Amino acid sequence: MEKSETENAIRSLSAIWFRTLTDKEMDHPTFRSFKAWLRQNGHGHTLDFHSAGGADHDAEVWFNEALRRRWRW
Repeated sequence: MEKSETENAIRSLSAIWFRTLTDKEMDHPTFRSFKAWLRQNGHGHTLDFHSAGGADHDAEVWFNEALRRRWRW
């Protein structure tokens, strides 16, 4: 997949995944859990793209933005 296609997919799938969580899980959704869900549901290929900063890093940024979670460094 192209990086732009992957970004759209990650953002969309993040919202779908979030709706599958329990109330407790919604309090602290994790990218790690999301990645596992992607792989278990046939979407693992969305994490296979070239990125200078690393595919996992970019995917996690899109995941956080999709869930409106901004981390402070």
